[in-house]
Amino acid sequence: MTERAENQKPMHIDSAMSREQAIAQNPDMPCPRHIIERQELVGIDYLGFDRRLHRGQIVIDRELAPDIIELFALMLDRKFPIKSVIPIGDSRFRWDDERSVAANNTSAFNYRLIAGTDKISNHGYGRAIDINPAVNPYFADGWTSPPWGVYDPAVPGTIVDGDFIVMFLLRRGWKWRGHWEKVKDYQHFEKPLHHE
Repeated sequence: MTERAENQKPMHIDSAMSREQAIAQNPDMPCPRHIIERQELVGIDYLGFDRRLHRGQIVIDRELAPDIIELFALMLDRKFPIKSVIPIGDSRFRWDDERSVAANNTSAFNYRLIAGTDKISNHGYGRAIDINPAVNPYFADGWTSPPWGVYDPAVPGTIVDGDFIVMFLLRRGWKWRGHWEKVKDYQHFEKPLHHE
């Protein structure tokens, strides 16, 4: 069994949605049924920024659920802090990626377009995850998301090239957008259905 958070306080529940609630349709962008049917709601334990043990949930393509379960167990074991893990369909975010990023919320499935395009994001298939997005920002063409984001490897919860998170997911066939040259998306890992 994975070691509990160091102060042994009771677990804090961040998300306790039913599957129906977690994958409820975004009224602004309904998701095709064949994609919805592939999504799995996974309960996740993690060490919060408050050093307490937390329980959250993530919606992910069922094929990738074992990778995510093992990754979060590894992060808890290594005491890598996570702000929150709450499905983006929760009333706090209402399918709004910017709200989730601003809250530093870790999430996966969100049926949406890639910003500025008409292409479905890998999040739209439940085949991408953003980890601690406010401390692992997105940078492109002078634009940062969140706008106040600063990438500082010294900040707890920051993903760094070569660390155990990157290496674990790369070994499982995922890609990290921190490796991109012109755009840096330090929060984002993906494993598309079809390799690009």
